[in-house]
Amino acid sequence: MNNRIKELRARGNLTQLDLAELTGVRRETIVFLEKGKYNPSLKLAYEISKVFKLNIQEVFIFDRKEYKVGAGRDFSVK
Repeated sequence: MNNRIKELRARGNLTQLDLAELTGVRRETIVFLEKGKYNPSLKLAYEISKVFKLNIQEVFIFDRKEYKVGAGRDFSVK
């Protein structure tokens, strides 16, 4: 999952520590998110998006090709 956190922080003149404090996580978490080494929980994605006054989809870019749900199993409702 890609994200725009670094870009949005720069626009808002926020440091990694500022964003970490506003969202209740450690600065290292923000570093890992920005580098794409960590995917946030839904709660954290929401909190980060709220800081920037954007929808989650505007901050986090989900690429379906990266994820295989159910390893080929059929989860359709019958």
